[in-house]
Amino acid sequence: MTLKIALAAGLLSLMAFGLAHAQTAPAPAGKPTAAAAEKAKAAAKPRTARSLECSKEADAKNVHGKERKKFMSTCKKGSGKTS
Repeated sequence: MTLKIALAAGLLSLMAFGLAHAQTAPAPAGKPTAAAAEKAKAAAKPRTARSLECSKEADAKNVHGKERKKFMSTCKKGSGKTS
């Protein structure tokens, strides 16, 4: 009888071990997955006409990086609209 109990316990532990290793690992805390990035992008507010206009103007002026961010901020406020 104890042999049957020992075999049953061994079989159950092997099954539990297999199930524990079959689970996928969670994504690292600091790095979002591609699916999470797509979800966040879809949930973002749609861009305003003013924002799109300022972006086109920044592209025409070939503004990038920190300068573009500053340009976009002033442009959207109305004070950066120069020809």
